[in-house]
Amino acid sequence: MKLSTQHNVKTLGITVFVLIALNVLGSLFFHRFDLTKDKRYTLSETSLQIVKQVKNPLSIKIYMQGELPADFRRLQQETRQLLEEFQAYNSNIVFEFVNPLENEDESMDVIKSLYQKGLTPINITVDDKGKQSQAMVFPWAVAVYNNKEVNIPLLKNIMGASTTQKVIGSIQHLEYSIADAINKISKDRQKKVAIIKGNGELNEIHIAKMLQQIRESYYIGPFTLDSVRQNPTGTLAALKKYDLAIISKPTETFTDEEKQVLDQFIMNGGKTLWLIDQVAADMDSLYNQAGATLAYPRDLNLNDMFFKYGIRINPDLIKDEQGSPLKLATGEQGSATQYQDFIWKYAPLVQPGSQHPIVKNLGGIKFDFASPIDTLKNGIKKTVLLQSSPYSKAIGTPAPITLNSVTEKTTPQDYANKGNISLSVLLEGSFHSAFENRVLPFKESSFLAKGKPNKMIVIADGDLARNQLDKNMMPVELGYDQRTGNLYDNKDFMMNCINYLLDDTGLINIRSKDVSLPLLDKEKVYENYTLTQFITIGLPILILLIFGLAFTYIRKRKYSN
Repeated sequence: MKLSTQHNVKTLGITVFVLIALNVLGSLFFHRFDLTKDKRYTLSETSLQIVKQVKNPLSIKIYMQGELPADFRRLQQETRQLLEEFQAYNSNIVFEFVNPLENEDESMDVIKSLYQKGLTPINITVDDKGKQSQAMVFPWAVAVYNNKEVNIPLLKNIMGASTTQKVIGSIQHLEYSIADAINKISKDRQKKVAIIKGNGELNEIHIAKMLQQIRESYYIGPFTLDSVRQNPTGTLAALKKYDLAIISKPTETFTDEEKQVLDQFIMNGGKTLWLIDQVAADMDSLYNQAGATLAYPRDLNLNDMFFKYGIRINPDLIKDEQGSPLKLATGEQGSATQYQDFIWKYAPLVQPGSQHPIVKNLGGIKFDFASPIDTLKNGIKKTVLLQSSPYSKAIGTPAPITLNSVTEKTTPQDYANKGNISLSVLLEGSFHSAFENRVLPFKESSFLAKGKPNKMIVIADGDLARNQLDKNMMPVELGYDQRTGNLYDNKDFMMNCINYLLDDTGLINIRSKDVSLPLLDKEKVYENYTLTQFITIGLPILILLIFGLAFTYIRKRKYSN
């Protein structure tokens, strides 16, 4: 056998051996390589733990297929690549992309069925070199597991953002949306949430959307404090079975016995989410002939408790130049009433500036008649989650509130050294009882003067979790303002608070993951459209052609003799 032939056989044998060895090693060791700078396709530890929960087939149907605008093709591609990552770690996860508008004869029936599931489409205007057209897109997916079904929103509604910005923001939250949905339908609910009643709190219909979101992940139930009067120890024992208590806009004074029940619930490790209106003021009371109302302090008998825990909610109102829009009638033209948008300064529109996982990457959050929170030194760690803008100030009460205030003129000097007022605070640590070294309202053998390590969140606005009602008295999406058509991030903020308090911090960390997605400057592309086409399409073909000709020429010269 010739020497060259032996060499070729040896090389072939080594190559085959290496390929077999690589395949064996690949079957024994699993690893995915993510070469992106921001590791956008690397699943977090939380996502990997959630994937492990899926023991049976889980199917995901994504309604984004067919002719899509460029921005949504990018969202489709990112969704596909991320789902492939989930599938790579658990083969029980299967997915498919479908076009709900593929069959024109059945499209209306399909759209109707999707509407009934809550999958509402969006109509967008596609601008292609100045030519505009309309397109309907369903940016939704549906996950099914063990006869349970959950909707997955793929497009995040960012108020005031362009379609491109919404898509970029949605890609930022894509891993969270998918992981959260899988977690909801594959994980058994364990934590319990009590909705405190008995002191004039918001009716269930006004917090229906928040309750609906909570119910998808946790057990939930109303808990009345009315039984404290007859059986305080029994009421406390029953409340201790819950992990979190939500107190949403109480309007009636708490008795000392009720306060002791809540206090000892906290001392024993129970988490609390307080939504407190320290001032009585409401938008509905302004819609009268005078267009005015009187805002006055509300005594809930909670000040001593909050003071002991390390905060004080002042009976003032925040007036913020960065307020929410408000539509008001300004006159009539013919038979039609004319409306105009104004800035309502008593409804601060807060843009989170903190990097805390609860608020990171959230959009605007709308308050209504909020009060300032002071933090006090007592050894408890305090994190300001939300605060007013630099151009805001506190207004003492009682004070008249009138709709005519939307036309008043102000200057920056009016707010000098007054802004950035705390509106929501997270408290973490071992709290001291509000009844420490005091005569107890009722005898309790297991009374704790100092509690276990704990955390609570205080929001100085009782209406932050309140959803509006439509004309049929049905609740609309939490954060949606029917008067202006704006959707705020109130729901995401509330759910982040609840997840954090119940130690589901992994999901929050996924939500706050940073993904760097450079935007294409469409204006520059349109200005240099021919050049751009040549660079992206013509140049690669030209390079291949030159390479092919050079390779042929060199080969001919080398083997011509």
